[in-house]
Amino acid sequence: MGGQPLTLITGASRGLGFAMARQLLHSKHELLCIARHPRPELEAEATALGVRCEQWAHDLARPDAVAARLEGWLMQRGDAGLASITLINNAAVIPPAAPLAEIPIRELSDALRVDLEAPLLLTSAFLRATAAWAVPRKVLNISSGLGRRAMGSQATYCAAKAGMDHFTRCLALEEARSSNGARVCSLAPGVIDTDMQVQLRSADVNAFPDRQGFVGLKQQGVLTAPDDAAARVLEFLARPDFGSQPVADVRA
Repeated sequence: MGGQPLTLITGASRGLGFAMARQLLHSKHELLCIARHPRPELEAEATALGVRCEQWAHDLARPDAVAARLEGWLMQRGDAGLASITLINNAAVIPPAAPLAEIPIRELSDALRVDLEAPLLLTSAFLRATAAWAVPRKVLNISSGLGRRAMGSQATYCAAKAGMDHFTRCLALEEARSSNGARVCSLAPGVIDTDMQVQLRSADVNAFPDRQGFVGLKQQGVLTAPDDAAARVLEFLARPDFGSQPVADVRA
């Protein structure tokens, strides 16, 4: 199929999201990046490569506004000149690593909005706006191993990622009934050397008994560099069987 792929990605300003955005630009994907702080480097790189890259500055803790904006933007854009369209829900935050009762309500609420409510709303807007499009559609939700195993002092993040996995399972059932249903997957990318890991290693051990395990990951050199993780995730996304499992691990 001719045309250019269009990829929408949240949390593209740092870590895994930034690495994926750069690699997608080099693969000639048109990009729409959503993050609290746009990265001038992405715009400069896109210009040098002759690829369109639009960046929106949005706080995904207030996701209803950006979901409405996305739906309108997609309806106006249409599928002309596109080979495919993909939504990557990558943005995530964690509140302080501490027992649930010790975390301020606002921080709990914001984390759940970014990690679970935003992917739900953005995916809903994406699917609705592109329902009549003739090109292949994909939704990739970036999950975590902590969505599949419990850990003390991580209730919010674990709950959000478990919710992401399960809403993806439900979505896969819905889309399978459509003649042009989107292929969807919630993917755990493994342990990556990002700011989130720094936050966990810096936590108060009295509030976060598992801290030493995260310190050990760094000391043992087993964390994956963001660029390497991005390459593995994008390779998985490009597989012809993408979406055959609604919940997967990048090593699968």
